Amino acid sequence: MATADLRDELSCSICLSIYTDPVSLPCGHNFCRDCIGTTWDTQEETFLENPSCPECRERFSRSRRPELTTDWKLRGLVERFLPTETEPGETGIFCTYCVLSPVPAAKSCLLCEASLCDTHLRGHSKSAEHVLTQPTDSFMGRKCSVHHKVLEYYCCEESVCVCVSCCLAGEHRGHRVELLSEASEKKKEKLRKVLEKLSQKKKKTKRGAQRLQERRREVAEKAAGETERVTALFRDIREQLEALEKRLLSDISSQKEKLSLTLTDLMEQLEIKKDELSRKIRHIEELCNMADPLTVLQERESHGAADNEGGRERHDIKVPAVGDLDVDLISETLLTGLAAIVTGVKGRIYGQEATDLLLDINTAGNDVSVSGDRKFASFSLTDQRHPQTPERFQLVPQTLSSRSFPSGRHYWEVEVSESGEWGVGVAYPSIERGEGQSWIGNNNKSWCLYRWHNNNYTATHDSKDTQLPHVPSCRRIRISLDYEAGRLSFYELSEPIRHLHTFTATFTEPLHVAFWVWGGDDDDDDRAWVRIIS
Repeated sequence: MATADLRDELSCSICLSIYTDPVSLPCGHNFCRDCIGTTWDTQEETFLENPSCPECRERFSRSRRPELTTDWKLRGLVERFLPTETEPGETGIFCTYCVLSPVPAAKSCLLCEASLCDTHLRGHSKSAEHVLTQPTDSFMGRKCSVHHKVLEYYCCEESVCVCVSCCLAGEHRGHRVELLSEASEKKKEKLRKVLEKLSQKKKKTKRGAQRLQERRREVAEKAAGETERVTALFRDIREQLEALEKRLLSDISSQKEKLSLTLTDLMEQLEIKKDELSRKIRHIEELCNMADPLTVLQERESHGAADNEGGRERHDIKVPAVGDLDVDLISETLLTGLAAIVTGVKGRIYGQEATDLLLDINTAGNDVSVSGDRKFASFSLTDQRHPQTPERFQLVPQTLSSRSFPSGRHYWEVEVSESGEWGVGVAYPSIERGEGQSWIGNNNKSWCLYRWHNNNYTATHDSKDTQLPHVPSCRRIRISLDYEAGRLSFYELSEPIRHLHTFTATFTEPLHVAFWVWGGDDDDDDRAWVRIIS
């Protein structure tokens, strides 16, 4: 028992064998150097986890694995213990008859249900009844539970191990049986094939995990880049807003100073006028208080005051008109400055803007009415009788833009009708123009977002529909194209903006904007339509 306990203390919890080159982790637990290294490699590559201690689960940084230091004291104990252990390849089962000190067993006798060392094996019976096997301590599992004889055969029909009595007179009589060694080799061969398949699957799984790890690293790098870009963008916006604020406050202050100077001059003039009037009032009051009539009458002639005999003053005193702050100028400066900031921001976010997007009337089907400014397409119940052109869609109510996008990043916005059905997307110029597969989205040369009569969105490409969970809540749609990245995204400009769907593809031709409209009454307000927003 003491030997077994010591063996447990000197065994690695990963391989369950005696330590080989034992090392210690910072948490205090010990493992074989190769065992813990392999375990950490598996955690990182297969499970994408940071390395951890298999005993206490303490995690360590992936970038800085803890240094594995040899536990010299434990290694010394292992070296002293190994000579008393069984030789490599032995099972650790000891001789049943060596009771004074444990001696490794060389064979086990299934009849005697005992294990024997080399010394006791020499004196053991050599008769056929005494079946010798590799050392084992599980004797009951090697004998027939019915006849208590050694299991020597394998019943192929019922897939069980049987004894000779089962085959000759028992319930397996007449069944196809094989020797255990033969049946075992056949099963091993099957297992080897399974092992080969599992090994291939493991390799594929490992490669898949590595690809996912690389993808996760790419996403992290891209997120870091986008974070830096957005941070720089908002920092620049704040700087521009602060500059615009300073400019406007300076303009307001300048206007206030000019008006204040004018008002100050006028106030000084009125103060002089007020003092003059006050002096005249005091003089007149003095005259009114004089008792000498002659003095009063004579002073009146020389006073020159306003003559009120007629009941009216000769001159009205008016406050001069003064201008006000030019609020319109301030507002215009503000709007112009903000518009410049927004334009700059859009240019940095989207790259090139599709500001000159126009419809190509030569591609419009006869059920499509195109406005004079070529920015509005609506469904028409009346045949438009467009001239026949090779580019025109036949019997399909759709049209393309005159401009195409062979590269770069672009976006455009459209307003859509509440009635009828419509579709917005892109198409190659080589798209068919007949009735068959020329509908945008119903071929491998176009991509489309449809809004159907059931008020649901559907994303369609190559005749494959993706039902979107969103219910339309806004009549304004933004389409964003990144040609080189192969992304075509649709957004609903609601509050907040809602992402509807993104197609991913490798574009091989220039892309034209494509519109499809269907349904509605004669009333223009009830027809399906799409309008390009400049």
